[in-house]
Amino acid sequence: MIDPRLLRDDPDRVRAGQAKRGLPTDVVDQALAADAARRAAIVDFEAKRGEQKQLGKQVAKAQGDEKASILARTKALAAEVKAAEARQGEAEAAWQAALSSIPNVAADETPAGGEDDFVVLETVGTPRDFAAEGFEPRDHVELGRLLGAIDLDRGAKVSGSRFYFLTGVGAELELALVNLAMEQAREAGFTQVIAPSLVKPRAMEGTGFLGQAADDVYRIEGQDMYLVGTSEVPMAAYHSDEILDGAALPLRYAAFSPCFRKEAGSHGKDTKGIIRVHWFDKVEMFVYTTLEDAEAEHQRLLAWEKAFLDKLELAYQVIDVAAGDLGLSAQRKFDCEAWIPTQGKYRELTSTSNCTDFQTRRLDTRARFAAGEGGGSEVRPVATLNGTLCAMTRTIVAILETHQQADGSVRVPQALQKWLGREVLEPVERPGG
Repeated sequence: MIDPRLLRDDPDRVRAGQAKRGLPTDVVDQALAADAARRAAIVDFEAKRGEQKQLGKQVAKAQGDEKASILARTKALAAEVKAAEARQGEAEAAWQAALSSIPNVAADETPAGGEDDFVVLETVGTPRDFAAEGFEPRDHVELGRLLGAIDLDRGAKVSGSRFYFLTGVGAELELALVNLAMEQAREAGFTQVIAPSLVKPRAMEGTGFLGQAADDVYRIEGQDMYLVGTSEVPMAAYHSDEILDGAALPLRYAAFSPCFRKEAGSHGKDTKGIIRVHWFDKVEMFVYTTLEDAEAEHQRLLAWEKAFLDKLELAYQVIDVAAGDLGLSAQRKFDCEAWIPTQGKYRELTSTSNCTDFQTRRLDTRARFAAGEGGGSEVRPVATLNGTLCAMTRTIVAILETHQQADGSVRVPQALQKWLGREVLEPVERPGG
C-alpha cells in the first residue's frame, strides 16, 4: 500500500496518480475521511479508557453513596468502552480497506493513458527480411510440428485449450533457456531459488494480485491457496514479517517456478500456439533494496533483461508502459518486446517493475539502518523490484520464428549451443509431409 504520510501530506499527488491511471480520484477523499474517522475513534476510545482507569482508582477510596455512584458509572462506562473499542476496530478496518484500494502512485516519468499509450524508449536489432531471403516464414506452430517440439493437440486432449506439451528439442530448448538464464543470474550475483507455485492468501494480497488482477488468478477451492502467475508472489512474501539488515541490501534472487494464469479477458486472443497459455515456466529476478536505490536498480534489471535477449540474437524494442497498464503495485514498468515475424509486430517477452515500498508495507518487510553520526539505528520499509529474465513459451516462439531456415530447421543462437549440444534444430518431419 502507499505510504499513509503521502496521502495525508500530498493528496493532490495521489489524485494525479489516479488520474494518470485513468482511475477515479474520489477514493483519495474517501481514504482521507476514513483516516479522520479512525483518528476520532481512537481519541474517543482512549478518553473512555482513561476515565475508566481513573474511576478504578477512585472506587477503592470511596465510601457509601459516593462508592455506589462510582460503581454505577463504572458499569455504564464499561459498556461505552466496549462500544468505543468496536467502533475503533471498524474505523481501522475501513481505513485499511480504503488505503489498500489505492494503487502505487505512478512515477512522474510514466506515460499517462492506457495499454496503447506506451512510449518506445529503444529499438535493438533489425527484424529479418524473409522476402529478401526468398521464403515465407513459418509460424511457431508449424515449426514446432516439423521439429517435433510442440504438441498442441495432446495438450488440449489432456488438459484443455491453451495447454501444450514440449517434446524432444522443445523440452531441450526450455531446459537450455533455464540454464542460460540461471547462469547469467549467478554471474550477476543473484541467489538462485526454486520457488513454490502455491501460496497463502496473504502472499497474493500482499503483492497486489487480488486487486485488479484477481480474475486472472487460480484459487484452490477448499484449501484457501492460490496458484501463482509469477514467482514475484512467493519471493515478495519470502521476507514478510522480517527486519532485514540494511547493510546487506540489495538482496537479489533469481527464482524458477511454473506460473498459472486464467487469461481472463483474453477471449479470442492468441488462441493458436503457445503465446498466451494457462501455464508456463519462468525465471524471475526479484530484488529487495533501499527506496533511494530503487530507480537505479530498475535500470540494472532492464539491462540484465536486454543482455539476455541479446544472447538470443533477437530483435526487440523497449517500451515505457503507460500508467493505466501498470499493475496495482508498480510505480513504473519497462517491457522488452521481441519481433515475431509471422505476426509482423513486437510482442512482450520480458518486463521489469519498480514497486517501491508498496508490497513491503503490506507484507511488513523492513530493514534496520544505521541512524548516522549520532549512533543508534532506525527501521523503515524497503523497496521491491521484479523482472522477467525468461518466460519460456514466448521466448521459444521468438527463437523458432526468428532463427528459422527455409527447410524448416532452426539455427540455435550461439549462447544456447553449449546447452543444446548442436548448432541447428533439424526437422523430424518433412515440410508439407
